[in-house]
Amino acid sequence: MATVQRQGKEERVAEVKGSRGGSRLFFLIIVFMFWFSSYIYVPVLSPYVEHLGASYVMVGSVLGVYGLMQILFRLPIGIGSDVLNRRRPFIYLGLIASGASCLLFMAGSHPGWALAARAVSGIAASAWVVYSVMFAGYFPKEDAGKAMGMLQFTTVIAQLASMMISGYMVQHWGWNTPFVIGGLVAAAALLLALRLPEQQMEKRESAIQIKDLAGVIKEPLLVRVSLLSVLAHCVLFITMFGYTPNQALNIGASKESLGWLTLAFMLPHAVATLYGSRLFGRLLGDRGTLMLGFAGSALFTLLIPSMPNLAALCATQVGNGFMQGLIFPLLLGKSVSGVAPFKRATAMGFYQAVYAIGMSGGPFVAGWMSAAYGLRGGFWLGGLAAGLAAVLSWVWIKDTGAIGREQGKSGHVANR
Repeated sequence: MATVQRQGKEERVAEVKGSRGGSRLFFLIIVFMFWFSSYIYVPVLSPYVEHLGASYVMVGSVLGVYGLMQILFRLPIGIGSDVLNRRRPFIYLGLIASGASCLLFMAGSHPGWALAARAVSGIAASAWVVYSVMFAGYFPKEDAGKAMGMLQFTTVIAQLASMMISGYMVQHWGWNTPFVIGGLVAAAALLLALRLPEQQMEKRESAIQIKDLAGVIKEPLLVRVSLLSVLAHCVLFITMFGYTPNQALNIGASKESLGWLTLAFMLPHAVATLYGSRLFGRLLGDRGTLMLGFAGSALFTLLIPSMPNLAALCATQVGNGFMQGLIFPLLLGKSVSGVAPFKRATAMGFYQAVYAIGMSGGPFVAGWMSAAYGLRGGFWLGGLAAGLAAVLSWVWIKDTGAIGREQGKSGHVANR
């Protein structure tokens, strides 16, 4: 009798694991399509806005409004998901907004349409907080590091795949092609997402109370890593997701060759995201890894404007991609360390809303710097931000060991 009961229990456990595995894969497919539609035009975005006749200040505004919208929407979306105890409606929101932004890019040739389209794409990215928390819910707490590695790897691969082909599309079929493809992929992902089952917390982990919000956003470690992430995203959205493609075109690269620039950044970035942080975390600790990542990023960013050809520029992107890949998973793992599970979406919403300041302010200020001093002015700003972050990492971060242990404690989640 005991044997039969044990077998029945093992069968139920296996069934739950199989169901979880299928849900994870299905969700990752949707995640891939979400980021594919959102990033397929990113390598050509600043050249496209410049092509419309915009100044560097306007280019900076278009790049910066993406982060501004996330500052405004990410925390409310995180709070709303926790209060309603629902995830699926916000998944739909992200996909609808991603598709709508692609359509708006094609609505007219005035730079104002690009500004509006990028603003809507910022709303789409704001829903990422719920994607992150929902995927974490498919795993037991002890597998949180594994979950976030899978999610971030899928994100990077989607960004790499989409960004690799955008320059080729523009070169052969015109500026609007990436927007068309992005809209179609978002629509297909929305149809798939309609099959997602709702994921709710246990009753004992009922919705977050308003009185708990102040405690969440006053976590000292959360605030510190959020501010470091502001500087990290400032550098990222000034360089690869900002003005580096303009620099490539200025030194004679073709639109089609922008794919090589993307590959040079994203491939080492993916490798560092999966393996580099853990390896260097064991060798240098959390603080040492962050200092290395930020200092290296400062160096490679400052080198960008002095590169004479595309091959040399790609070399700086290899270094920058790897160094930034060391930074993001570590900050991410620390951002919600010690936060109760039913407050995760709120804490993650705060973290992502704060670092969106860098996504917005970085390229916007870099636009003014570029207008005054040429593109090198923007890269100087990025190098300064990364250098400051290296110093703050030394002051703020305690050496608590490898990232793997930190992520195991925190149980959460990935970003852009």
